[in-house]
Amino acid sequence: MNKPFDPANQDLIIGEGVSFTGTIATPGKAIISGAVSGSITAQDLLVEKSGTITGKVRADTMNVHGSVSNDVACSANLVIHSTGQVSGSLQYQELQIERGGRITGTVKQ
Repeated sequence: MNKPFDPANQDLIIGEGVSFTGTIATPGKAIISGAVSGSITAQDLLVEKSGTITGKVRADTMNVHGSVSNDVACSANLVIHSTGQVSGSLQYQELQIERGGRITGTVKQ
């Protein structure tokens, strides 16, 4: 059942099979199940297992089940789940890596 349109909802969703190239900025949550190439800024970022982001990534909190690469900065809490991988330049405040999660590149707290 479809929910009625809620203009207060600030979630952004890039669905599985969708590719986006460019700049994304959202004041709320971004859920990435497809492919993003460019830059993304969000308060809360969720990268699903099928999601990939290549470019400049900025968020307060990040949950990575998929792949994020290039320039990543997380100002609060970053969780790399068992299927997640982050590569490139990573800056974070707090970091949690589940068994199987991977980081490659430069890491700075």
